[in-house]
Amino acid sequence: MSLSKFFILCVLHRGPLHGYEITREVASLTNGCCSPAEGTIYPVLRQYEQGGYVTVESETVSGRHRRVYRLTDKGREAFRVAVAAWMDITECLLACRNVLDGEEMPRVLREE
Repeated sequence: MSLSKFFILCVLHRGPLHGYEITREVASLTNGCCSPAEGTIYPVLRQYEQGGYVTVESETVSGRHRRVYRLTDKGREAFRVAVAAWMDITECLLACRNVLDGEEMPRVLREE
């Protein structure tokens, strides 16, 4: 799962949001490191909707039509699985950083 997709699930895990809010929340969460563009976010949201990971409700606020996205139970489970996978990667990245600091290559990163 790409980081953009991961962070979209992450912000939706906090609660329902419309597209612009999702983009803004992802950028805020990642300190601007990951700022999905409109051309990126909506195809991902359509994929999530088609896969049953989110539901979509239409609402009108001040005459503006918006689509509000909410995680389903399947989406929450996908987020749990993604967190576990990214935590494994994070541990490897931290081990690599330690190698830069002059430590021995951790066993998990050495070929046996």
